[in-house]
Amino acid sequence: MKKGLIPILVIVGIIVVLALMLIPSYNGFVEGEENVDAAYAQVDNQLQRRLDLIPNLVKTVEAFAKQERDVIASVTEARAKLAGANSPQDQAEANDELSGALSRLLVVVENYPDLKSDANFRQLMDELAGTENRLVVARQDYNTEVASFNKKVKRFPGAMLAGIFGFDEKEYFKADAAAQDAPVVDFGGDGE
Repeated sequence: MKKGLIPILVIVGIIVVLALMLIPSYNGFVEGEENVDAAYAQVDNQLQRRLDLIPNLVKTVEAFAKQERDVIASVTEARAKLAGANSPQDQAEANDELSGALSRLLVVVENYPDLKSDANFRQLMDELAGTENRLVVARQDYNTEVASFNKKVKRFPGAMLAGIFGFDEKEYFKADAAAQDAPVVDFGGDGE
């Protein structure tokens, strides 16, 4: 009876040791994926805040600049494209398009001194600038979490375990290279 019990105990012992080694790895993948998802939710949150501010900005500019319909339409179209984007890459591309449209809008605004001095416009611009700053931080945080998770997925033994448990690399939020060339517009109002 003891001879038959020893192999069973060895097998049970091996299973227990493997389980004790796999559980922390699996939990690390789950935690990493949740961190990525939480960071992405913050990017999405800031993008939504930005989307919510833009209609008010467009309405304010429309009131002052009726003849600038093409620029206003491009902002509206780019906003709709961003609202419909689903993946980080689609959102990054739509975000770049919206940034370009907003830049063109801000250049147009330079032609309307009354608009630049409008309190509502200035408040919207301040809110938009704050949102842009929060969006930059949220994207950085998201990409940091993606990098950390992707390292777990790619390194040994994580690569084997990630495949077994169904964890895949996450997509970075990448800005278009042209987004670095956005024009700078000063709304300081002192004419310098």
